[in-house]
Amino acid sequence: MEPITVLTYGYIRVSSRDQNEDRQLLAMQELSIAEKNIFMDKLSGKDFQRPQYQKMVKKLKQNDLLYIKSIDRLGRNYEEILEQWRILTREKQVDIAVLDMPLLDTRRGKDLMGTFLSDIVLQVLSFVAENERINIRQRQAEGIAAAKARGVQFGRPPLPLPENFHQIHLDWRSRKITLKEAASACGMPVGTFYAKAVRLENGP
Repeated sequence: MEPITVLTYGYIRVSSRDQNEDRQLLAMQELSIAEKNIFMDKLSGKDFQRPQYQKMVKKLKQNDLLYIKSIDRLGRNYEEILEQWRILTREKQVDIAVLDMPLLDTRRGKDLMGTFLSDIVLQVLSFVAENERINIRQRQAEGIAAAKARGVQFGRPPLPLPENFHQIHLDWRSRKITLKEAASACGMPVGTFYAKAVRLENGP
């Protein structure tokens, strides 16, 4: 009987293209995981529709070992984290080790009590991860509302009016040209010209 080949994998997730993945990558390299077996997504953790994660899952075989730095790197949605953990550990029969939480290492305590404790820890941490995601979203919404109340404008600043706008506006209002002609002369869509004209007439 041929010996079972056990491969070690690492999964890294950062929530945006601006976030630095170096800390997670260094942790994987210290474990001597082959570069080809380290998968990284630069996407939100709200769901598991991530190309590198899906690619990695297809490669994972029974008894392989998957490392993640912390449970929130796996995801932030409570129910989906638990579902993915079930798929990986029970359906694919892969071992998972969470580096920041040694209790979450499926290689240890495979007896009933060990599994029970691991499940409790997983559920608590998954809940904490999702709760933090909700809190962040709420803090962002509150921050935006407070900033708007102070008069802070969001989005890109409006482009300056073209030099000929005022004259074209007068010609349009005096019915010398049509709205479409006015917009074309200013190099704008009709809706944009009309909105700027109304804003100009109503004042700041």
